Amino acid sequence: MDDRGYEVASLLQSIDVPRIEALSIACLFSSPELSSQDIEKATGLRQPEVSVAMRSLYERGWIDERDDKRTKCRGRPAKYYSLKVDFADIIKVYESRILKMNEKKLEIIDDLLKMDF
Repeated sequence: MDDRGYEVASLLQSIDVPRIEALSIACLFSSPELSSQDIEKATGLRQPEVSVAMRSLYERGWIDERDDKRTKCRGRPAKYYSLKVDFADIIKVYESRILKMNEKKLEIIDDLLKMDF
């Protein structure tokens, strides 16, 4: 992952995106399709961390996942991932969450200001 990818991951983390998801999103943002091993190498995440992040992103409908059964190795087929939605759409989801959270906080502040002390 290049400097731009790390900057994207850092910015995502600054808006409370979990580290493993932020690194995974940034990695997929910079490449059209990557294997789980490619993501591990690019981000420094361990295989279980990549699996957790990919499961979460897949459940949200943000990534496509495919198995490559043509691997020469024994064992499980390699999994390949790619972003299914535009990066801007992912950011809009986080923006919406932040706005809702801030609205709730402002309501609490308003309630506190209305209290008689």
